[in-house]
Amino acid sequence: MKIRIVNHSSHPLPTYETAASAGMDLRANLDADIVLNSLERILVPTGLFVEIPDGYEAQIRPRSGLAIKKGITLLNSPGTIDADYRGEIKVILVNLSSEPFVVCNGERIAQMIIAAHNKAEWVEVEELENTSRGAGGFGHTGTK
Repeated sequence: MKIRIVNHSSHPLPTYETAASAGMDLRANLDADIVLNSLERILVPTGLFVEIPDGYEAQIRPRSGLAIKKGITLLNSPGTIDADYRGEIKVILVNLSSEPFVVCNGERIAQMIIAAHNKAEWVEVEELENTSRGAGGFGHTGTK
């Protein structure tokens, strides 16, 4: 699939790091480092603008290495870039650790996955079909 992209960053386009990677790393596009203190959140620009085809979305997800090693993750995760959005891709980072984290220009801060989606058409009914689970939720199926 070919996707049109405008790169106003000082970094190369996102790439798949391995042959079987699902996501491409997004990099911070900054004029100066940003200190993200414990429990703070910031909106980090990437300098990228994309034209996603209809029927697809770009999902913005955390990087597992930043999450486990530094306690850095994303709010509104996964974030969705809709096919009709033409603004800059920005990433909502949050620091869940007790230590400050410095976001540097070029830092790999998130990953982007291109995914197909369907449009739902509601069919309003009086009742739903029964299942063995029924209305049980929030841990109803157990922990093992």
